[in-house]
Amino acid sequence: MSVPSWPDMARVYGRIGLLSFGGPAAQIALMHRELVEERPWLSEAAYLRALSLCMLLPGPEAMQLATYAGWRMRGVPGGLLAGLLFVVPGALVIAVLALGYAYFGELPLVQAAFLGIKAAVIVVVFQALRKVAKKALHGTQGWTLAVLSFLALFVVGLPFPLIILTAALWGMFYHNAAPPEVDTLPLQAGHAPRTITIWGALWAAPLVALWAMGNDFLLQLGLFFSKLAIVTFGGAYAVLAYMTQTVVQDYGWISTDQMIDALGLAETTPGPLILVTEFVALLAGFAQSGVMGAIAAGLVALWVTFTPCFLWIFLAGPYLERISAQPRLAGALRAITAAVVGVIANLSVWFALHVIFDRVTPEVWLALPGPELSSFNALAAVFTLAAALLMLVGKRGFVTTMAVLAVAALGIAMVT
Repeated sequence: MSVPSWPDMARVYGRIGLLSFGGPAAQIALMHRELVEERPWLSEAAYLRALSLCMLLPGPEAMQLATYAGWRMRGVPGGLLAGLLFVVPGALVIAVLALGYAYFGELPLVQAAFLGIKAAVIVVVFQALRKVAKKALHGTQGWTLAVLSFLALFVVGLPFPLIILTAALWGMFYHNAAPPEVDTLPLQAGHAPRTITIWGALWAAPLVALWAMGNDFLLQLGLFFSKLAIVTFGGAYAVLAYMTQTVVQDYGWISTDQMIDALGLAETTPGPLILVTEFVALLAGFAQSGVMGAIAAGLVALWVTFTPCFLWIFLAGPYLERISAQPRLAGALRAITAAVVGVIANLSVWFALHVIFDRVTPEVWLALPGPELSSFNALAAVFTLAAALLMLVGKRGFVTTMAVLAVAALGIAMVT
């Protein structure tokens, strides 16, 4: 592994932040290509160990993976740079779309253009899944864990933390390989208390200020999204139902239709899906006190959603290589890595179904999602086929394919 310069890091992570469409599966794939395949910044083994760690932590795993990679290369400043560049482009796009939505309602042309982007993302995710599976799955045990993980999520609907915990226990007690050779990083005295104190204070600072100012709405919003940052194991999808119930039914900040539109737009913009919290906060703030209220609410939501991510990574990161050097713990991480392949496969299928069909019933049998055949989106299917031909047969890059399909989708929407 080589240490990149600051300008190179800014350029590459800026590119990742701008192109991180399609949710965690696509984002993990994009980072693998940029940081492992095209540049010697992270080894394959280090990347997979980091991915396993991020799957264990609450919060958006892709954003935390970017933060860990930056920290691994350049310490805390590198982690801050990588994490912020991963989030900020999407946050700015979400802010513009949310304010436009608040003023003008639906944005059909924007959604139409993103249809072409989502079609390209399906193919990117397929490519990544194939590459990660080839590198991460070794022997019958790895493939078995990946398949069982996929079935447990897609068919049975078991909780994500339970699947990861089961895989970890399996790997811990049935490990059959020596721990990898790792380069353990020096651990400074007092690392954990210092990290918790600094980042805990940063997390709490705006909440204390809002309490002192007597701003009950923003304080309530900040406390809710802080709690959400702690329980988001398995990414945003794992807590969408809880978030929807709270913001729509309990607090009445937005309507059900607005929540559905917020999720739809968050899925089609770059950055982690958990940016849906910013969209919800912006709409709630706008309803309370117009544009300035929206901006204030959006900033509070962003702060309490992503500050904990830096806390988790900077706290746990230095211990990852030490964990990997212990035989049983190394076995647990390998098993988690295999199970994560099944998790990515589940997210990939889920995403593809929601692109090609306009309506997907969450549970048909057990937890198996069932697309409504009458809602088949022929245009999305054609775009997906075109993306496959361009990228798999024509060997065109993701950016080129995405741009071509987005322009084509926008043109068709304007004509019709």
